[in-house]
Amino acid sequence: MRFTSLVIELIRARPRLIVWIAVLLQAAMWLFVALVFYRSPPGTLATLLAFGREYQIGTDLGPPLPIWLADIAYRAAGGHMFGVYVLAQLCEVATFIALYHLSRAVVGSQQAVLAVLLTMTVLAFSSPALDFGPLVLARPLWALLLLHSWQIIGQRRGNAWFAWSIEAGLLLLTTPAAIFLLLLLVVFAVSTAGGRRTLRALDPLFALIVVAVLALPYAVWLMRAETLVMPTLPVVAELNARALHAAWLLGGLVLGAAAIPALTFLNSGLFVAKGEEAPIIYRPPVEPLAHNFVYFFALAPAVGAVLISGLLGLDAVVGGAGVVLVMSGLAVVVTAGDLIAMRRARVLRTVWAAAVVAPAAGVVLAVLFLPWTGANEIGTSMPARAISDFFDESFARRTNHRLRAVAGETQLASLITLHSGRPHLFIDAQPARTPWINQAKFSETGGVVVWRASDTAGTPPPEILARFPGIVPEVPRAFEWLVTGRQQLLRIGWAIVRPKGT
Repeated sequence: MRFTSLVIELIRARPRLIVWIAVLLQAAMWLFVALVFYRSPPGTLATLLAFGREYQIGTDLGPPLPIWLADIAYRAAGGHMFGVYVLAQLCEVATFIALYHLSRAVVGSQQAVLAVLLTMTVLAFSSPALDFGPLVLARPLWALLLLHSWQIIGQRRGNAWFAWSIEAGLLLLTTPAAIFLLLLLVVFAVSTAGGRRTLRALDPLFALIVVAVLALPYAVWLMRAETLVMPTLPVVAELNARALHAAWLLGGLVLGAAAIPALTFLNSGLFVAKGEEAPIIYRPPVEPLAHNFVYFFALAPAVGAVLISGLLGLDAVVGGAGVVLVMSGLAVVVTAGDLIAMRRARVLRTVWAAAVVAPAAGVVLAVLFLPWTGANEIGTSMPARAISDFFDESFARRTNHRLRAVAGETQLASLITLHSGRPHLFIDAQPARTPWINQAKFSETGGVVVWRASDTAGTPPPEILARFPGIVPEVPRAFEWLVTGRQQLLRIGWAIVRPKGT
């Protein structure tokens, strides 16, 4: 009796169970990392929450939906970052479940599992896991849009138009790259016979009305804010540098998907002894329209985003790598054929697990060992709760008023705004970024000004002293990192602007 791996048999018999187990285990892994090794939010998440507290229709951070959802999750968790981390992982789970349903419609349920598992290795390296924002929220919306687009074009299911219109509108409220992604859907629909047939009905018109209604408030804000400016194209002398930059961005995408060619190479027949029979994962034949759909949305978003980003000189790929690479695993499975032999299953499982776990392991190792090298500080090791509690209580004791605003260095000020009182963030260096408060209102309500202390006296930087000429610096407050190592303590200089009338 030939032995077959239990995992292979589960893929054949219970494919949906395998997908749910893999996706939920990955989500649990990242939540464990956040709870144990994160003392403060990653990236610019604290600033995103400070903006979300104001519930503006639009800000310079982009469309409002991810900002609002982050604040709602933060409040729902009782003012704990765990709510935002759970929201980020829910987006991750929704992305893979939507991709599974799309893959099942194209290649069947068994090979759909392989598409999801391959895509997990790509997104693990190429996109943030806990830094909730537009890049994270756009992934499930784009995956759902692709799913319902295939149902409309490939399966002729007219009842999917309503869900498609909602998702398109929400995507426009999530990321500026939504216009580029929706244009790709239009291009595919117009260039295929099945797509043109669906566009002749009235359903697309009704869907367009729903999308316009959802996006109208933000569009009005854009026009009133006068932020709709045409990007400047590079001059001829800059084209070589922009082309090189685009090549680097493309290389980053290829590197993020490196686990797929590694797994493909290990699954080739080079490492299998003669006469050995490998278990087979079967699928029904894939129709030509499905081939075109998968290949188009596996290549066009990535190539188009790289060209746009390189041409405009952007630091990152338009829309995020997690969006433009979401179809890469399914494209590889479609290319592999109707019968996929799973050779050396134990080695494949090991390499796949290492690829999924490696980013989380890298975060843990960086937090534990990087401080001992004296290298750059780890932003997530700042004691956010201790920082916010200290300045909130200090302001209340000195003024007998609740802390209402924080200014100074944006990163530190954003951490203080996470306190349960939720003071306003005032970016005094760029007041237009925080229209809910200005210099006059800050002086009236009072607040705390913070900065990185460079000496024991807590002398403010010249630029802060120029904007707040009357402040009297207090003795700097020192805070310990999660792992101090060879790093110096985190010393924060601060000064109180007393409310008028006190």
